[in-house]
Amino acid sequence: MNKDQISIVILAAGKGSRMKSPKAKVLHSICGKPMLYHIIKSSLEISDDITVVVAHQKDAVIEQISSFFEKINFVIQDADNFPGTGGAMMGINPQHEKVLVLNGDMPLITSDALKGFLTTDADIIMSIFDLDDPDGYGRVIIEDGHVQRIVEQKDASVSELKVTTVNAGIYAFSKSVIEKYIPLLSNDNVQEEYYLTDVISMAKADYLNISPLLVDEEKFKGVNSKKDLSDAEVIMQDKIKAHWMNAGVIMQLPSTIYIEEGVTFEGECIIENGCRLTGNTLIQNSHIKAGSVVEDSIVKNSDVGPLAHLRPASYLEDTHIGNFVEVKKSSLKGVKAGHLSYIGDAQIDEGTNIGAGVITCNYDGIKKYQTIIGKNVFIGSDSQLVAPVQIEDDVMIAAGTTVTSGKIEKGSLALSRTKLKTIKDFYYKFFRK
Repeated sequence: MNKDQISIVILAAGKGSRMKSPKAKVLHSICGKPMLYHIIKSSLEISDDITVVVAHQKDAVIEQISSFFEKINFVIQDADNFPGTGGAMMGINPQHEKVLVLNGDMPLITSDALKGFLTTDADIIMSIFDLDDPDGYGRVIIEDGHVQRIVEQKDASVSELKVTTVNAGIYAFSKSVIEKYIPLLSNDNVQEEYYLTDVISMAKADYLNISPLLVDEEKFKGVNSKKDLSDAEVIMQDKIKAHWMNAGVIMQLPSTIYIEEGVTFEGECIIENGCRLTGNTLIQNSHIKAGSVVEDSIVKNSDVGPLAHLRPASYLEDTHIGNFVEVKKSSLKGVKAGHLSYIGDAQIDEGTNIGAGVITCNYDGIKKYQTIIGKNVFIGSDSQLVAPVQIEDDVMIAAGTTVTSGKIEKGSLALSRTKLKTIKDFYYKFFRK
C-alpha cells in the first residue's frame, strides 16, 4: 500500500471529563499502551503523514507518544479561542490530497477498517453506522448513495426518526475542502464552539459530493468513560489472544488470561489460566503455569509457576521456576528454583539449585547490589545471600546459612549455624502446667 495517498489527523485535545480522572483521556491505558498509541499504530500502516492535535495536558501527551513513535506531527490547538472539533483543524497543513480525521478515543480502529476511506472517491467521505436502536444519535439522511444532511434527533421528523443510519464521527476530506471551509467555520451556536460537522452542511450547499461509508461499529467504538475503557480492553484482549492462538500458542481458559500488546511468543508455548503477561515480554518454547505474572521479561525453554512472579528485566533459559518464587532483574540459565524464593539482581549459571526460602538480600536501603552464582551450586533451604556476593562453581551452601562473605571459592561448603540449645521442661514452666 502506498502511504503517500492520505494524511491523517487525530483529534486528541479534549479533557474527557466523563472519564472522571485527572489524566488526559487519550493517555488512559488499554492492554498496556495509551489508547492514542493504538490509533497511531494503525494509522502508520496506511499513512506517512500523521498529525496529532493536542491541548489538554499537551506536554504529557507529546512526551508519552514521542517515546513510542518518531516523525509524528503535533499541533497545539488554541482551545481557549477556537474550541471544538472545527477549531482543532485550524492550522493543519496536510501533505496529501486526501485528509482523514480520526478521534483520539477510538483505540479499536484497525488499518483494514480505514482502507475504505482510501478506496472511496468523493469530496467528503462520511462514516456511518446502521443501528438497531439509533435513539440519541443524529440521523444521516442518504439519497441515491449520497449524504443529504445530518438531522439531530430533537429536530427530526417522524419519518426521519425511523432512519437507523447514524453518524460515526470519522471523515475524509479532500485537501481543497479543508482549505476552503475550515476558515469559514463560525462559533455562532449555543456551545460557542467551532464544529467540524458544519463543513458538511457548507459543502452540501455548494453541491459537493458527500459519500457515506458504512463502518464496523465495534472497530470505531469511542471510549468516553471507564466502563467504555473496560469494554474496549476486553475486545482488544480477545483480538490479541485470538492472534496468538491462531499462531500456535496453547491457552487454557483464555478469558482468564491477560496479555499486553507488546508480548510476543515463539515456538510451542502453553499459557495456563489466570496468567498476566505484560510489557515487552518474550515467551519462547515455554510453559507459564496458572496464576503467574511475567513482566517485561524473556523466558526461553523454561517453565514458570504456578503462582510465580517474574518482575521486569528477568531472563530465564532452560530454567524451572516453581510456585511462590519471585525473580527480579536477574539472569538464570539452567537453574532450578522450586518454591518460596526471592531472586533479585542476580546472575545464576547452569546446574544450580535454589532451595525453598532462599533470598538474595540485594538492597541495603540506599543501593541495590548483585549476587553472582556459578555452575552446579547447591543452595540449601532458608539461606540468605547478602549482596554483593559471588559464589563460584561447585559450591554447597548449607541450609539456614547467611552468606556475608564477598566470595565463596569453588568446591567449598559454606555453613553458618549457631549450636542448638535446649532447655529442659521450659514448656511446662512457661505455661505453668
